[in-house]
Amino acid sequence: MWCKNCNIETNASECPVCGSPTVADLPVEIFWCDSCGIPVIQTANQSDRGVCPRCGRKTKYLTADLRPVFPEERLLMELLLHKEPNSYRHSSVWASNNRYYIDGKSVAVANSVYLEADVERLAAELERHKSDNSHEEFDSMIARFVEANKGRLNYLRDEAFEFIQRAASTYPEERIVLSFSGGKDSTVTADLAIKALSNPSLVHIFGDTTLEFPSTTEYANRYRKAHPDAIFQIAKNDEQDFYEVCDKIGPPARMMRWCCSMFKTGPITRVINSLYRSQQILTFYGIRKSESVSRSKYNRIEDSADAVKIQQQTVASPIFFWKDIDIWLYILSEKIDFNSAYRLGYDRVGCWCCPNNNQRAQFLSKLYMPEQSKRWRNFLIGFAQKIGKPDPEVYVDTGKWKARQGGNGLPSARDVKIRFTNCTAEDHAKIYRLVRPLDDEFIGLFVPFGCIAPELGKKMLHEVIVLDIKTNVPILSIQPFSQDGYEYAAKVRTMNVADHDDLQRMVGYQVRKFNACHKCLKCESLCRSGAISISNDGYYIDASKCVRCKACVTAKYLDGGCMMEKYLRTK
Repeated sequence: MWCKNCNIETNASECPVCGSPTVADLPVEIFWCDSCGIPVIQTANQSDRGVCPRCGRKTKYLTADLRPVFPEERLLMELLLHKEPNSYRHSSVWASNNRYYIDGKSVAVANSVYLEADVERLAAELERHKSDNSHEEFDSMIARFVEANKGRLNYLRDEAFEFIQRAASTYPEERIVLSFSGGKDSTVTADLAIKALSNPSLVHIFGDTTLEFPSTTEYANRYRKAHPDAIFQIAKNDEQDFYEVCDKIGPPARMMRWCCSMFKTGPITRVINSLYRSQQILTFYGIRKSESVSRSKYNRIEDSADAVKIQQQTVASPIFFWKDIDIWLYILSEKIDFNSAYRLGYDRVGCWCCPNNNQRAQFLSKLYMPEQSKRWRNFLIGFAQKIGKPDPEVYVDTGKWKARQGGNGLPSARDVKIRFTNCTAEDHAKIYRLVRPLDDEFIGLFVPFGCIAPELGKKMLHEVIVLDIKTNVPILSIQPFSQDGYEYAAKVRTMNVADHDDLQRMVGYQVRKFNACHKCLKCESLCRSGAISISNDGYYIDASKCVRCKACVTAKYLDGGCMMEKYLRTK
């Protein structure tokens, strides 16, 4: 542990000098030992900084983080750099982003190299030289790396064990969950939690997004066989097809990743609800601070509605302060099986077509997943043509599609606009345009506002009254209506409330859901009580479960009360 105030290292949770809480976020730097041919992980304030623990010789600063380059990626790198195949077999090769470190010397690879590479030629060359690609020298180098960094490994393991045990101390073990993605971070997190809690039977939830690498599915199957005592649940959205949704609302972009809710968070929420109903659970996640700017703002333990995607869970991150090289130190030291995509050169393993993937990842997918990559590119070009881009192929190949915002050019964008007119005959009444007839699903959207009382409405007008849940006083009147310019419409009148505009704004949010719902499942994840369910039959709110917290109609949690407002709004 480390005190930021005093800049000292300690094993205590509080600084012995100033009494401040200590953190596990020790500043880390990567040094290079020429003698051993390996990177050495050192903290900025340790006494032997700049000296190799294995051979005792001086080291030099190299970079902030690293990952190992496995022989499979090394061979590809040699071909990309126009070197003889296996020419770096006896070298120690590491990487960080688009920069390789060969025996401690930096070699940058420009994005243009990946963009312009002859993928078919490279595939043939890789196949030709695969049998000659020895792992012997790599394994020897990794053994030296592990030996030199065993002090770092012991610290990471001990600190993570203590954190896991402390975080889990207030939860029964049957309400502890491991979020398993098939990536290296969730693999390490699961291994740490199982060992720290001495429990091989913990619940694992694997979110199958339907966009997984083939190697991810293979690894998930291997993991299940290797952990027969684990309760292994697969969360998958079988009701939606990724390409069909992309056609309706556009492909996901960096700032508009609707796919996460629809194909990952939403299905995981359903599994959690089926297992735990409304009970609060503790989920160990493989989230790390160094992965992105947004994740650096998280806390190591999160349960606030603002930060947690699934409201039913508290999220704890044992590896929150770990670097990439720490993850690999643990995996290689503990001899843990891992996703083989990392051997090919991927530095992250999520959805293979994610808009957050860099140029190198896209190149790798063209190389190792040619059919899927071709289909995705053809779809993107077709989409670019549909929304009127002047040069669709350039728009796609340069990655501009990733920066797309809003629903410009999409017919579905019309549905997120709340169209209404003020009723001239009644105060505090608005007539809303609907895209289909008012039905029970529409009325059910008003359960969070109070008690639905159709028996109190005027039957000739098919009026439904909504009562305040505490006072039983009517606050809403809802009825189908005929309005010029609207094929379908509903008149909603507010009454007996202090702020009519505020209530009508939330009414508008529910109208938007009715008109624009694409079953993204975000609302299901948002509801702590598990009252919301979305299926092919529609959007349903269980009145017996709903606690009327109104989170589902609050713009703080959902823009405009509906995630589609964010993805389909137009200028």
